[in-house]
Amino acid sequence: MIEPSAHLPVTPRTGRFLVLAGVFVCAACGLVYELELVALASYLIGDSVTQASVVLSVMVFAMGIGSLLAKRLRCRAAAGFGLVEAALALVGGLSAMALYAAFAWTGDRGEVWASGSRYLLVAFSLAIGLLIGAEVPLLMVLIQRIRRQDPSGAVSDLFAADYVGALVGGLAFPFLLLPLLGQLTGALITGAINVLAGGALVFGLFRRDLSPRSRWALLVANITVLGMLAAAAVLVGDFEAAARRAVYGTDVRIALQTDVQEVVLTGGRRASLDLYLDGRLRVSGRDEHRYHRALVGPAMNGPHARVLVLGGGDGLAAREVLRHPGVRRVDIVELDAGVVDLARRDPALSDLNEQAYRDPRVRVVISDAFRWLRSPPRTYDVVISDLPDPGITASTKLYSQEFYGLACRELAEGGRLAVHAGPVAARPRVFWTVEATLRAAGLRTEPYRVGGRVSGFAAGPDRTADGASAPRDWGFVLAARSRPVLEPPGSGSGTGAGTAGLLRADVASAERTRMGGLAPSTLVHPRYAN
Repeated sequence: MIEPSAHLPVTPRTGRFLVLAGVFVCAACGLVYELELVALASYLIGDSVTQASVVLSVMVFAMGIGSLLAKRLRCRAAAGFGLVEAALALVGGLSAMALYAAFAWTGDRGEVWASGSRYLLVAFSLAIGLLIGAEVPLLMVLIQRIRRQDPSGAVSDLFAADYVGALVGGLAFPFLLLPLLGQLTGALITGAINVLAGGALVFGLFRRDLSPRSRWALLVANITVLGMLAAAAVLVGDFEAAARRAVYGTDVRIALQTDVQEVVLTGGRRASLDLYLDGRLRVSGRDEHRYHRALVGPAMNGPHARVLVLGGGDGLAAREVLRHPGVRRVDIVELDAGVVDLARRDPALSDLNEQAYRDPRVRVVISDAFRWLRSPPRTYDVVISDLPDPGITASTKLYSQEFYGLACRELAEGGRLAVHAGPVAARPRVFWTVEATLRAAGLRTEPYRVGGRVSGFAAGPDRTADGASAPRDWGFVLAARSRPVLEPPGSGSGTGAGTAGLLRADVASAERTRMGGLAPSTLVHPRYAN
């Protein structure tokens, strides 16, 4: 039997309101921890669908276990709730820094360490779920001590406050915490709010339910947690810089968070320049010329007065297009204005793209490529799809049958579509799924690959891949309404003839990996999981 407390410093009505307000705040903090784990895991490890499934399923399971374990604390509900909130604030507040540290300093050691951030993600999901699950049973006891009421009514009140708090936390994370504070500081601030709310509720309403020993233990725990979170907040800038150096090397010149992604630029000369988008290597000055020439060159064999580049905000695909005589207009549709601005203004990157954005024939549209293609079609002789690897969840719709159907509408009579389809040797199923999807959109295809990829940093969906397992080739598909001719411009003589021979060898090399019977990828049924 739970007896109402006779020692409340406020009226029962006010006490009940304060408990529900505490539930509201703690629920908001709990959901922020969940979203922070999902977001950081998607960024660090890759494949947001898998990471969200792992975090949410483990956390919900752990919440059930935590609810059962909380039965042992009902006789000391006030002290138990205070300690649970202190532990939750510490674990949730520091989880982002711990995950980032595991990824930065253990991800390149190979063997078990390569998956260290994955194991830590599961451990944090389990711990946070256990602590969140213990909250409601203890709060049920506390609200009954304020005023005895029907259990169903008390449960309804608690869950109402809990769900509204979760709504506020869910909206605060993407629209307030993430853009203004970032993932690391946002998690630390959330932890501080969590421990203050839990401590204020226990010491403000139920301090007379605490023994002197429990009171001192809880006070020391709260002060310790606040101190640790405050110290981490002071050091977060230095920590982030050190972790970034551990991931990208010591030659980081630019690191910025745009409205779309994190952009990091390292190196100061053409050969040493590396561009990372959300932690994945997008451009390496050591080998990018092979990639962009292989992507653009075959598609330019034929009429090419009007060219559309989907993606390619770095300006390197446009550079290759502009090298061909007869180009009158190049339209670039890029999602991230920050990348375009960097490609225009950074001396090393603009030197690498040969000042492509200064050419009056180049026009830039800042838009999602899928959304832009859904507008009334234009007419282009060549469409270049220079997009991130198809295995990355955010890019999946840009490799769908619907997307290629829209791109096909843009093609003039005899027009060609060139698609970057991911590495062939490392992920053949993904590559051939892209090819099957293009065929399902009504296009004839000519797949090919180009070797010589020297950069040993993960470019695909799995950021935990070490240099030894990083892809060593690029795969492409040239597509058209009629069978495309896979030859570079000027293949009739000189260097062009030699390049044509290399392309034929690249076609044969890709064909040896062919996988038949693959279904196309669509918006409602993506098929790019490895």
